Amino acid sequence: MKLAMVSLVFATLLASCSEDDGATDPVQDEQSAQLTAEDSQLSAEADEASDMALDMIDIAYAEREEWAAQQESFFSDCVTVIVSSENDVTFVTLDFGLGCELRNGAIISGKINFSYGPLVAETRSITYQFEDFVYNDKTVAGGGSIFRERGNLNGNPQSTANKDLEVTLSDGIIAQVRGTRVLEWIEGVGSGVWRDNVYLITGNRNVEVSTGFTHQAEVIVPLRKEASCPFIVSGEVSLLRNQKEGTLNFGDGTCDRRATLSVNGEDFVIILR
Repeated sequence: MKLAMVSLVFATLLASCSEDDGATDPVQDEQSAQLTAEDSQLSAEADEASDMALDMIDIAYAEREEWAAQQESFFSDCVTVIVSSENDVTFVTLDFGLGCELRNGAIISGKINFSYGPLVAETRSITYQFEDFVYNDKTVAGGGSIFRERGNLNGNPQSTANKDLEVTLSDGIIAQVRGTRVLEWIEGVGSGVWRDNVYLITGNRNVEVSTGFTHQAEVIVPLRKEASCPFIVSGEVSLLRNQKEGTLNFGDGTCDRRATLSVNGEDFVIILR
């Protein structure tokens, strides 16, 4: 995963750039740097899982309420979608069973339950809850709300989610992911085909790992996410770890594995897996 790999490299670089505040054990320093790198990797994985889980809700809602003529669903046939209504409230369950591969290659199990009422001034409040939900071997628990606008100031659909989720990684380490994610749908609206969808993502987040490590990030140039590309193709994030700051630039719009990490006035070209 692009962001996860960069998080690993970024943490290692920050550790290597730390000033010597006194006599230290080189072996202990090396172990501390490795621990910081490992925790950065964990925090990025947790952040990714929470974002992808919220994506499932945004996509399912858009397919039902905002696609004028749906030609191809993002969800594979192994996903069971259950919809019911009562007193002007719509209830939706996405049931991924014991394991379902989506069209983007993700393996998901469990359920997502969400509900929403009628449109009010072209907006809706969506309430969601995850139930035994696992995304690529990462368990996402918790719930919350999403404020959905049919048209923002630019006339585009937009979702604002307040994240407060618990993510359990495959090795049992737990991470709390808190923050705000704003997703604006800027291309492919109403086409009925998921492959041409393009989004801009802004917001901030704080990830606290059970090992005691904290990862903070804020989008300072909107991140561009294209459904046809597995990587973020442009945008910039400000990073803060252990009182050290840096920026991560995802490029000029080209779909590739390259990003530029800037730390202490130095630029590093990163080839991402």
